[in-house]
Amino acid sequence: MGRKERMAKKAREIMEKTENVRNIGIAAHIDHGKTTLSDNLIYGAGLMSGELAGQELVMDTMEEEQERGITIESANISMVYEFDDDEYLINLIDTPGHVDFGGEVTRAMRAVDGCVIVVGAVEGIMPQTETVVRQALKEKVKPILYINKVDRLITELQVDEEELQKRLIDTIKEVNQLIRNYAPTKELAKEWQMTVEDGSVAFGSALYNWGISKPYMEKTGITFKDIYKYLKEDNQKELAKKSPVYPVVLDMVIKHLPNPKESQKYRIPEIWKGDPKSEEGRMMKECDKKGKTIMLVTNLEKDPHVGQVATARIYSGTAREGQEVKLLNTHAEAKIQQVSISMEAGRKQVKDIPAGNIAALTGIGDSFSGETVSEIDMIPFESIEHHSDPVVTKSIEPENPKELPKLIKAMREIEKEDPTISVEINEETGEYRLSGQGELHLEVTEEKIRKYKKVKCSTSQPIVVYREQSTQKSQELKPKTPNRHNQFVIQAEPLEEGIAKAIQEGEIEQEIKDKKKLAEQLREHGMDKKLAKNIWSIKRDNMLINESKGVQYLNEAKDLIVQAFEEAVEEGPLAREKLSRTKILVKDASLHEDAVHRGPAQVIPTLKKGIKATVLTGKPKLLEPKKKIYIDTPQEFIGEITKDIRNRRGKVENMEQKGRTTKVTTKVPVAETFGFSSDIRSITQGKALWSQEYYGYEPLPKSLQREKIMEIRKRKGLKEQIPKPEELI
Repeated sequence: MGRKERMAKKAREIMEKTENVRNIGIAAHIDHGKTTLSDNLIYGAGLMSGELAGQELVMDTMEEEQERGITIESANISMVYEFDDDEYLINLIDTPGHVDFGGEVTRAMRAVDGCVIVVGAVEGIMPQTETVVRQALKEKVKPILYINKVDRLITELQVDEEELQKRLIDTIKEVNQLIRNYAPTKELAKEWQMTVEDGSVAFGSALYNWGISKPYMEKTGITFKDIYKYLKEDNQKELAKKSPVYPVVLDMVIKHLPNPKESQKYRIPEIWKGDPKSEEGRMMKECDKKGKTIMLVTNLEKDPHVGQVATARIYSGTAREGQEVKLLNTHAEAKIQQVSISMEAGRKQVKDIPAGNIAALTGIGDSFSGETVSEIDMIPFESIEHHSDPVVTKSIEPENPKELPKLIKAMREIEKEDPTISVEINEETGEYRLSGQGELHLEVTEEKIRKYKKVKCSTSQPIVVYREQSTQKSQELKPKTPNRHNQFVIQAEPLEEGIAKAIQEGEIEQEIKDKKKLAEQLREHGMDKKLAKNIWSIKRDNMLINESKGVQYLNEAKDLIVQAFEEAVEEGPLAREKLSRTKILVKDASLHEDAVHRGPAQVIPTLKKGIKATVLTGKPKLLEPKKKIYIDTPQEFIGEITKDIRNRRGKVENMEQKGRTTKVTTKVPVAETFGFSSDIRSITQGKALWSQEYYGYEPLPKSLQREKIMEIRKRKGLKEQIPKPEELI
């Protein structure tokens, strides 16, 4: 039996002992050292050479990841680790840190119970650090902290021992503040605070393979003064021998992160809205491996040998070869063909995997990331929410027209694998589009289509996605159906900023499940009490509200009105960009008593055009997407950097001196960020570090509105003239 077989056999044995299983993620801002730390943990489990730990980056398996030096897709590995004369199974997911791949982090957090947050000691808390902490807490995933690259504080910033301690303490305080801000309950905000004293915080250098925590100091007799001395003398090799990073972090994982039985008690009510007292509720909360099999797909990838491979967290029962299951969201049935454990450099097939673990499955390829897979009919898990819109789009076409069906199939597969990619297939114009979180996101997606889906294709230059918004209360318009038997009175007005933000951040869900709870939330954010009780539909950050009274047959026509609204907000009247932050009010209606005369062919086209006309009377504007860009730079380049930001229509919002560098916070339109990376490298001679995060939409400057509207209309083949309201109704 080879080493891989032995490890898989041992891993499968430990899976039966649920209290010895830990499902963990590693998450951080880009370049803070997640994958380097993962290398060390893999080495600690005996799965790679010590010389390669921190250098090999074994979790970056895609060619694109190796070429670009960043993690693009979440990667899984199962490792056996000995602690206190017992054996534990660590199911580890290494996640990306680049803002374009935040969806990977969101999906990974659904699969795990605990998370190691990695923070770079020099940069400290960065935008994506805050984002991953929020993503973890939203899923009730417990965090612990590893402060990485501590050596740089001494080798680069040359801080003294007192300053070193102060910086580490400041970072811990900042992370704890994020937990207080974003924890789902006050109890968890308090319970999940991290301290050096209890060992839920460690620090070190994953690149140089050392780490330390208070428990490990007590165990080895190493003091903080010793650490400082080793670093000052640049003797990190000796330090790594005396205090390797992997036992420090893995001990922290085992002591402080919950096993599946513990976590599922409080996580299941958060991610599943069925009856907790039902049989399926009980099975999942108890992590009952003898119960019916219930699991959630968190990732999909294509394997050229076996087809679609689904990563799934098993919450109840045991996933087995040949098991027949239901795909609850897709309303399909499937048979599991293979069950595997993720090992280094691939997977190892086993007969079955019990509840509380993460499995790789084949045979359920019609599913998608977020699909509930179960032996029984039940309420599916809550959908995995991704809270940032695709802001950049490209047209895509096959080099050989005969490969068009193959390209469409590949795009549909990509959309299932990565729900943050939006695919648009316009049968009328024959245009095919991919939209994503940024340039890099789309570049990587194109490469997937070419390399892994085997479709030769070409793409256009990236195009920025805009939004349209009604900026003031519109006129009341009265569109009539073509048969003249039905009339509606509708009005548009801007949606309250607080409500739009709450929808974007997932606080207010788009699917209306509890009208009473929704009304309370809306009132808290400033909506009129009467309106808040009568929300008919939420589509992105747009709302359809019934403000009418006593209209006969209105409830019978409701579904058609909702459909018309949801179709109308997909194409605004200015340039057919999606509508945003707009309320559509149904003020009154007069409907024919015979349902035949108020059918879909009458109601839907009339209201779609009517909504567009109404928005046109509300002084609509184009909104453009913006990014926050954070730049850490030596002081001498500040002038050139601020000049470059201004030239991009950007705004410098803050400057903060941090040791020998200055942190510049800016806000820049996405349309002006193309080429930023090469320009900033040139300006700062490669000495600046920068990161970016999606900010949201803001109105395009008045002076650019008409020019941009005309440019988009021309690109889409529309008439130059924006239609007048009276032409639409």
